[in-house]
Amino acid sequence: MKLKKVNLNFEIEPLKTPLGFKGGYLSSLWQTVLLAESGTSSALGLGTQSILWSDAGVFSSLSQAGGNAAMFSVTEYASRMLLGMETGNPIEAQEEILDEVHSFACRITNRKNLRKTFTLNSLVALDNALWGLYAMENGKSGFYEMIPEEYRAPLAYRHPEVACIPLVSYGVPPEEIGRSIDEGFFALKIKIGSDPSNDGDRARMLEWDMERIRSIHSRFSGKRTEYTDNGKIPYYFDANGRYDSRERLWKLIDFIDSIGALEQVAIIEEPFPEEMEAEVGDYPVRIVADESAHTDKDILLRAQMGYRGVALKPIAKTLSMTLKILKEAEKNGMEYFCADLTVIPPLLEWNKNLACRLKPYKGFRIPVLESNGHQNYRNWEDLLAHHPMAGSEWIRPRNGIFRLGEDFYRTSGGIFEIPGHYKKLVAS
Repeated sequence: MKLKKVNLNFEIEPLKTPLGFKGGYLSSLWQTVLLAESGTSSALGLGTQSILWSDAGVFSSLSQAGGNAAMFSVTEYASRMLLGMETGNPIEAQEEILDEVHSFACRITNRKNLRKTFTLNSLVALDNALWGLYAMENGKSGFYEMIPEEYRAPLAYRHPEVACIPLVSYGVPPEEIGRSIDEGFFALKIKIGSDPSNDGDRARMLEWDMERIRSIHSRFSGKRTEYTDNGKIPYYFDANGRYDSRERLWKLIDFIDSIGALEQVAIIEEPFPEEMEAEVGDYPVRIVADESAHTDKDILLRAQMGYRGVALKPIAKTLSMTLKILKEAEKNGMEYFCADLTVIPPLLEWNKNLACRLKPYKGFRIPVLESNGHQNYRNWEDLLAHHPMAGSEWIRPRNGIFRLGEDFYRTSGGIFEIPGHYKKLVAS
């Protein structure tokens, strides 16, 4: 496979209200559009840039526009590196360029300790386009067929249903949470780690988190669902590395236990900054990794520290790296599930194609997929209309569930189609 021509552009999508996590807030998200051409085929790749998620240090040191411009420059640099290079498949292509691209990203952001997740986030559109080219040039008819044999073992399922998990960010009121549950969404991803006084006070953060959890549990602990083993609504707490000590996390967990909510905690994700490298195996809940598992090489270390699961994000870390992460997670006996990056509808299908083929996360009866774009994009209905298979029944969740029929599996959710709206942005 040889890349002969690349064209890039981006589109800025506004959010309904500022999206809060990691102690910061996003007001919009850049959507990268990349058209890649080989001698015989062309494919379009999309990517959602999330500077705050991928490296909060970049987000705090640059303006939102500046951080996004830096990431877009990394995408451009990587695509130019691949021009004319002969590669076997997208995984091999990424292995060829990742170290050099990351060095460039460190220079352009002026951060020697830049998190590799920033660089991987920049590569999503390019990686997706490469998978499209690879599938076409090698006669692969669908998502599963294009996956190299050595990565297929964990993808043995073909589920007809995948649960959609909405996001409960800092500012989401209880009434909105209640509406989501009433609509059939049975699991809640709750952002914790707020900075309520904007002063970095972790004691106040803990107080805020405890009160937030208390208010949610007091209202919704009695809700029931058929999709979990214990019949209760599971809580998925995402701290994004905001807890600064094992002791402070123990205080949070002891509080959760004291209000009778511990048995409903399915996940606490990424409680500590990755540089802490703290042991987590003694906590009475499953601690899972997200940002700290940048690459497959990080999985073994996290497993040794007691992490019992990992969030898979092909839409944030590329499908190529995610397949390697999944392989290592399976080897180390870790749980896994797909999490979102507030992506647009065509990108969500990449996550969905992975999620529907995974074993269900422990305690759940069907696989789960976080998806919060419908909650956060101001122009969500327009974005749905840009989907290359707009109107298909599996695009929207019904009663909190994505229903995946034969049409979804036959078309792989439309990931190899070129959406007309985005093609116009990169037309030569």
